[in-house]
Amino acid sequence: MIRLFDIILSLITLFVLSPIFIFLFFVEFFNKNSIFFYQQRVGLNKKIFTLVKFRTMKLNTKSVSTHLISIHNITALGLVLRRFKIDELPQLWNVLRGDMSLVGPRPCLLNQKKLILERNKKKIFTVKPGITGLAQISGIDMSTPSLLTKVDFTMIKQMNLFYYFYYILATILMIFRKK
Repeated sequence: MIRLFDIILSLITLFVLSPIFIFLFFVEFFNKNSIFFYQQRVGLNKKIFTLVKFRTMKLNTKSVSTHLISIHNITALGLVLRRFKIDELPQLWNVLRGDMSLVGPRPCLLNQKKLILERNKKKIFTVKPGITGLAQISGIDMSTPSLLTKVDFTMIKQMNLFYYFYYILATILMIFRKK
């Protein structure tokens, strides 16, 4: 059932927000940059997939977790995209492809060995990664692998349709509160 909602909500969101995609395409086209950023991530059953995001960092920035990146590596447009989570919108394509769900643990990088080890212990890789979830609405990032894994495990244990929609709505409210 969640997969069906993933597809329906992703398609609706992509359609409604397509003007943002078009606008960003033209902005980046004139800056001669690629609008999209592709990165290898660890997904369901530790299968590697290519995550798609809007580019927020300067070209040739090292591929590490965001908390390890200097703010000087983030472009001016990137700061705005990140603040309102717009950089995450292309991940709706990953949801449509079946690599991700709208709700689930954030997919980690291949070089986040401690996080991968913690997630293995709690069997976090038995569910699809997501765009949002309990950790995101709680303000927990990948800089604290043990805490992140504990929160992800809690989310997975209680996941049902109520929580699926709760996390989506809580994320939307969190974004609008930032304005």
